[in-house]
Amino acid sequence: MSTKVEKSILVNVPISIAYNQWTQFEEFPHFMGGVKTVTQLDDERLNWVVEIGGVRRQWDATILEQVPDSKVSWAATEGATNAGSVSFEDVGGGQTQVHLVLEYEPEGLVEKIGDKLNVVENQAEADLHRFKAFIEDEGYATGAWRGTVGTGIDTGEPGVEAAAASRGDGGKAGISGKVAAGVGLAAAAAAVGVAASKKHDKDDVENDVTITPVDGAAPEVYTSEESELSPSTKDTLLPVDDVDTVGTGSQAGFATDTLDDPLVDKNRTTGGAL
Repeated sequence: MSTKVEKSILVNVPISIAYNQWTQFEEFPHFMGGVKTVTQLDDERLNWVVEIGGVRRQWDATILEQVPDSKVSWAATEGATNAGSVSFEDVGGGQTQVHLVLEYEPEGLVEKIGDKLNVVENQAEADLHRFKAFIEDEGYATGAWRGTVGTGIDTGEPGVEAAAASRGDGGKAGISGKVAAGVGLAAAAAAVGVAASKKHDKDDVENDVTITPVDGAAPEVYTSEESELSPSTKDTLLPVDDVDTVGTGSQAGFATDTLDDPLVDKNRTTGGAL
């Protein structure tokens, strides 16, 4: 099952500056948390590497449509399944409305729990705020590409069906050595953590997850076959402290690396979904 995220933000720069900065895909790690690298292979293809709660995701994406000062849309072709678009609207007064639409399919127990906790939605919103702060602080784009991609046919807001080729390969998943910190969230001054057990063997086996309610009830353990959280458990999750690994990230690169966010307590355990 896929999840759709839709967020907008008003940035105080002209549309050409906002759009030009967004075309600098390899600079996304400056304001997209958890994004390790974005490599532009050519005018239409990108390779993403993202770390999500100790789980490394990699995917290739193709740009479906790119129209200067208007829109960029994409879909994964291999790896983590996701697709979406970013559109730009001149609202006057030197301001630009940036609108993000993202659809993705969570994979594995950790990502499915994070999905239920709206990790990606919150991190996508935080990333847009980071983009706003980044471009307003600079006052100019660090680069620009004014070319056009596509056949002139409006792709609309592509969903995961446009990324069908990426399904079934496990998102090139790889669990980092000592995964102890599963899913977390430190956006909008809230943090939620879910501690995961260590990897059972050398294969990419799903981790069991133990969740401790705040009311003192016995901890609940979720195995790789259990992807549903009861409402009572979801509503009573505590932040996780003193874990071995601090995870960050999101699908498709829309997330917040809270360790770099001055508004977030750096002593709080954080993590992500993309």
